[in-house]
Amino acid sequence: MTESHVAELDELPLAVDLDGTLLLTDVLHESCLQLLRNRPALISVLPFRLAEGKAELKDYVADRTDLSVENLPYNQPLIEWLSEEKKRGRQLLLCTASCEKYAQKIAEHLQLFDEVMSTTGSRNLSGSEKASALVERFGHGQYDYIGNSSADLPAWESARNAIVVSQDEKLLSAVSARGQVTRQFAPSAPDSTDWRVELRLQQWLKNLLLFAPVLAAHRVDEPGALGLLLIAFFAFSLCASATYIMNDLLDLESDRIHPRKRLRPLASGRIPISNAMVVAAGLLTAGIGLGALIGSGFLLCLLAYLLLTGVYSWRLKRVVLLDCIVLSMLYTLRIVAGAAAVQMGLSFWLLAFSVFLFLSLAFVKRYAEIEVQVLAGRDELHGRGYKTSDGPLIQTLGVSAGFVAVLVFSMYLNSDQILLLYGAPEIVWGAVVVLVYWISWMWLQAHRGLMHDDPLVFAVKEPASLISGMLFLAVLILGTVSFPW
Repeated sequence: MTESHVAELDELPLAVDLDGTLLLTDVLHESCLQLLRNRPALISVLPFRLAEGKAELKDYVADRTDLSVENLPYNQPLIEWLSEEKKRGRQLLLCTASCEKYAQKIAEHLQLFDEVMSTTGSRNLSGSEKASALVERFGHGQYDYIGNSSADLPAWESARNAIVVSQDEKLLSAVSARGQVTRQFAPSAPDSTDWRVELRLQQWLKNLLLFAPVLAAHRVDEPGALGLLLIAFFAFSLCASATYIMNDLLDLESDRIHPRKRLRPLASGRIPISNAMVVAAGLLTAGIGLGALIGSGFLLCLLAYLLLTGVYSWRLKRVVLLDCIVLSMLYTLRIVAGAAAVQMGLSFWLLAFSVFLFLSLAFVKRYAEIEVQVLAGRDELHGRGYKTSDGPLIQTLGVSAGFVAVLVFSMYLNSDQILLLYGAPEIVWGAVVVLVYWISWMWLQAHRGLMHDDPLVFAVKEPASLISGMLFLAVLILGTVSFPW
């Protein structure tokens, strides 16, 4: 083959798929999530629209949503290569099964494509329909095609050359059997680290609060109590991981403009939306199943937690101040669930203390997020309803809530109940000093901009916080001893 003939072949148009190829996500999935968040009542209509055809469904969803295409996760190595092809004078065509609205917006944003072919009217431009459209436009074997899935096999089969965006060896073999594969782009597949981050395994530490009632009542030695609480711990943890996934799905747009959260597996596109939803459903089923084994009281608490978390993720997290109150309730609900698991009553003091302590930590979380936006030069906290100018007030409210928790704990030490549980209650007053220090230290770190997005995760990693926790427990244990004085 002569060099001139090679150059002539290289000038053939290059058709590029969108979902999973140019984008590390799926436009329909993204827009359905936005519809769920902003207009949930319309979700019930989608099955009827789907019955009329996928093209009708895509247009219906697109007309009622408005994705910020500039924040979507793009396949940067592929875009860089396409830019080089564009500079060489190659005709680039965006050919996608996504709706025309978003295909055009993405093409305008990237400024790479000479033409756009997309799903319009009643024609869903996918599979054989896409192949037919490309053959009609350019002729059989008169274009190159870039895709990522088995749905693209017909388009590859009628193309001159195939470019594959996938690590799937079976797909690569299937494409090779249909024609020449000239290049492969292999986006990193989600690994165990990605799933560990997405499931928030470190957040399972919060569910140790289930053990708080038996510890506070000094009833750890009761037969079967720890076994039940261990099952309850895993039930809550599995359900909590499911809710973290759903929260991330509903918060994709906000996460993508956050300097740290944009790196999360879902926000960055490393974990597909469809995979995440399947895993969330499996975790939820397993968690509720375990909860049912413990008893109706615990199961009711678990379902209440899931309901409140769902409402929080969908709407309440965007309501100023109420979001922090709900977070405090979610923490406290774990303590209530722990008591229900072992069928014991709850102390007023423990509930009051936990409500104000966790309210303070919720304000720490919001204050830390506000500080991040201040450093980024933004005026508001996207998706939360807070202005960056709210920072000083949030700090005041949070510090106040923390010291109200100290006051409740101090009053508890002066109650009749303390004499039943502690042989040397005067020693337990040392725990007040530790608590004052720890709350003050946490807020100091937040004020200095050193706070992690989640204060409890930050607390269990920092030496000063860990030492405070050990001292607090040591003082309480020492207080149970009866000294002869």
